[in-house]
Amino acid sequence: MLNKKIIVHIMASLILIEGMFLLISLGVALYYGENDIWAFKVSSAICFIVGGLLWFLTRNADKTIGKRDGYIIVSLVWVIFSLFGSLPFILSGAIPSFTDAFFETMSGFTTTGASILKDIEALPHGILFWRSLTQWLGGMGIIVLSLAILPIFGIGGMQLFVAEVPGPTPDKLHPRIKQTAQRLWYIYILYTLAETLLLWYGGMEFFDAICHSFTTMATGGYSTKQDSIAFYQSPYIHYIITIFMFLAGTNFTLSYFALHLKFGKIFKNEEFRFYVGFILFFSLIISVGLWHYYNINFEKAFRESIFQVVSIMTTTGFVTSNYILWPSYLTVIIFFLMFFGGSGGSTGGGIKIIRITILLKNSYQELKRIIHPNAIIPVRVNNKSVPSQIVTNVLAFLVIYIFLVGISTIVISALGYDLDSSMGAVASTLGNIGPGIGDFGPVENYSSLPDFGKWYLSFLMLVGRLELFTVLVLLTPVFWKK
Repeated sequence: MLNKKIIVHIMASLILIEGMFLLISLGVALYYGENDIWAFKVSSAICFIVGGLLWFLTRNADKTIGKRDGYIIVSLVWVIFSLFGSLPFILSGAIPSFTDAFFETMSGFTTTGASILKDIEALPHGILFWRSLTQWLGGMGIIVLSLAILPIFGIGGMQLFVAEVPGPTPDKLHPRIKQTAQRLWYIYILYTLAETLLLWYGGMEFFDAICHSFTTMATGGYSTKQDSIAFYQSPYIHYIITIFMFLAGTNFTLSYFALHLKFGKIFKNEEFRFYVGFILFFSLIISVGLWHYYNINFEKAFRESIFQVVSIMTTTGFVTSNYILWPSYLTVIIFFLMFFGGSGGSTGGGIKIIRITILLKNSYQELKRIIHPNAIIPVRVNNKSVPSQIVTNVLAFLVIYIFLVGISTIVISALGYDLDSSMGAVASTLGNIGPGIGDFGPVENYSSLPDFGKWYLSFLMLVGRLELFTVLVLLTPVFWKK
């Protein structure tokens, strides 16, 4: 039996929280004195009125959250946040179309980074700040944020944590989920502050440094510049952002260990070794290709290569080079990397390195089983046997992921786009990356899509951000049976 009152009560609490963050953006708008002040005043007022009224009406709700309640809450919150979060864009006139505003906001909260904007620099500072803030909030997860706050209202959160982080091995840093969420946020904030100061030191304007730090740590990729990071010609800025994209795509549990000087646990982690290995391997291949093809110095070739590889693999989506113009085999590598994703327990999207690690190991073990059919040969990660249920889950995830890519490519193609553009748009939005290939490449955007295409890709962003099962399970009849 669904606990409808607690679902509404939690939604109300989160709408109130969103109203508070809108007030922060209002402060930025007031500081710069631009034409978006009224939009933020009205938007925050609507959040407080609607959220406050719903919270009051459901204040006596039973605080028990069932598993089905958790899945509904997690899926709904991204939609609700995007609906209310699109208000400043619409009311300020920055994005007058509701469809475009929702697409941009959903892309923000899901940390996809796909945009419909053609002149980003023309937007007022408050709107730019809110746009970056949506990604920062979505990066660690709206629900993880709520886990640190909702206990104040007497609402437990373990069911929400399981639904929000449905990967094969969601680590807990502390036996109490509230402390886990808080520690994750401490690390997240620490990295954001560090990157902001380093970018500012490197010559980036302080406002731009904050916004880019928000979207780097969220692996979101929204920039305050239409040309993304290619606007900045500073190698220092490129390397700093590369480092923090790498950190954001790493399991935050490992960052916790690093801050406590437990480096042995980091290097023993197989997922981390695969993650580093993939980045170095593909960066080296592309570096050599760029060096040979363009006859540029190797440092520049390596910098452009590792930036794009880390950006695409971690699903950040920043660009310093138009990889569509590279030799075709290098562009294919970039497209291939769109299916990798960051580490489990990171802010990155995509399939995730932990799943790829399990798939590779299971495939290798299958070769052994062919030779020794009676032997029991388990899949091991970090010297621990992976339960067969998790291996099955990973295989099911991959099948559904590929099926979605195939069906969705047909859908986008039916709107009149070529195969390259359609596959690029689907891989990019489902993987929460941002830039694709073809008509949706790194120097293009999604403004040309008809409304249906924008709503469909918004759905893919949501499905990809919540790793398929959380959303798709809601579409099955068995979920709604009493």
